[in-house]
Amino acid sequence: MSNQQQPLLLEETAYDSSEKVIVVGDEDYEADVDNGIRIPPFSWKKLWLFSGPGFLMSIAFLDPGNLEGDLQSGAIAGYSLLWLLMWATAMGLLIQLLSARLGVATGRHLAELCRDEYPSWARIVLWLMTEVALIGSDIQEVIGSAIAIRILSNGLVPLWAGVVITALDCFIFLFLENYGVRKLEAFFAVLIAIMALSFAWMFGEAKPDGVDVLVGILVPKLSSRTIQQAVGVVGCIIMPHNVFLHSALVQSRQVDPKKKGRVQEAINYYSIESTIALVVSFVINIFVTTVFAKGFYGTEIANRIGLVNAGQYLQEKYGGGVFPILYIWGIGLLAAGQSSTITGTYAGQFIMGGFLNLKLKKWIRALITRSFAIIPTMIVALIFDTSEDSLDLLNEWLNVLQSVQIPFALIPLLCLVSKEQIMGTFKIGSGLKIISWLVAALVIVINGYLLLEFFSSEVNGAVLTTIVSTITAAYVAFIIYLISSAFTFSPWQSLTQSKTVVTAES
Repeated sequence: MSNQQQPLLLEETAYDSSEKVIVVGDEDYEADVDNGIRIPPFSWKKLWLFSGPGFLMSIAFLDPGNLEGDLQSGAIAGYSLLWLLMWATAMGLLIQLLSARLGVATGRHLAELCRDEYPSWARIVLWLMTEVALIGSDIQEVIGSAIAIRILSNGLVPLWAGVVITALDCFIFLFLENYGVRKLEAFFAVLIAIMALSFAWMFGEAKPDGVDVLVGILVPKLSSRTIQQAVGVVGCIIMPHNVFLHSALVQSRQVDPKKKGRVQEAINYYSIESTIALVVSFVINIFVTTVFAKGFYGTEIANRIGLVNAGQYLQEKYGGGVFPILYIWGIGLLAAGQSSTITGTYAGQFIMGGFLNLKLKKWIRALITRSFAIIPTMIVALIFDTSEDSLDLLNEWLNVLQSVQIPFALIPLLCLVSKEQIMGTFKIGSGLKIISWLVAALVIVINGYLLLEFFSSEVNGAVLTTIVSTITAAYVAFIIYLISSAFTFSPWQSLTQSKTVVTAES
């Protein structure tokens, strides 16, 4: 029997059964009652055992691209966009909770489900778009780490060498996975703690006014002068690869998808943990935004501050102190860059394995996914090493690249979590569905505005305009196709789902 099932067992999975964390349950609540949902009582111990995936997910809210958006928002808009940062984080939380729900309820992650639910041509397009988004995000993260290494080495290590160090560090850190999922999660928790302490130290050095910060969070303000920063705040919160990643990370815990009580219990604990993780990330983003708002809002250099020169401007503004703020910034940026590059590698493994159904050794998949990002990043580092303005322009293009890809993660996710054939009793209700689609539409429209603004200023000439228009038409047509799939469900898809359930029960 085992020999007959061997090909099925070789299908790609996020985690092998031996890698999963076992959550000890209460035997009195082990069985479902009349196929209903019976949820075990809340347990702090279980919350601790389920904690980890949400914090790994939250790192995408703290990557160098987000930090650059924070510092530019603070320098140009002051405290006025803190309310938008809070609501953008809340929207990001909603999307990530849906991703976690999908992974727990189905026992499969988003890339795997896309492989089964879409025809081959659409699946390949989705995979390619997601890989492009991941590469763009990875370039920002690796460059951020390289900038931090250059700061901490007093400029002795050039940008390209920092890229090499970051690439090698990533493999060393991934080696921790061999010691178990919990060890790797603990390592990420340390990196998040380093970020929190570093930026909290900067916050203490800058001493922003507490009342101004509170008003900025609670009172919505938006002007034509800050619209670009507002769009950037929302645009960099939701990362396409992170939506795929979270649906895979939640499978690191052993949850029987046939027991509804256990599934609902896991969803509840992951919801609590993800909320705590994103509250922490929101506070860290607040630290960064307010430090730059206090120091540079209304100054002549506000529009010139970017990730490359931010440390030097901080040093000139706030001086050395007990420990030079330049190095505090460098330490926080390094922790952000290193943690986000590792989670990017993680996401790359799940995305490639899920879409293509590749059962490869993890180090081979890591090597492939890292090569996709490191090679173009090295080229970027060599070209832009001596030009801060060019590097900032590159970051703008990379932000645009991320914005373009967002629908290719959000739309499949919302389509899948809304379908009873996929989710069973755990499909989202009509109220949550409406809210989720409104959030997705808002994010897509905001990023569409960013794209329109960017291309209207950067794209000139009849030939280039024609090319961009053609690509845009194809892009919009594919988005319409993805949305239409939310209202259709072909017989072969139902059959595929039935086979999946039978296989799981076997």
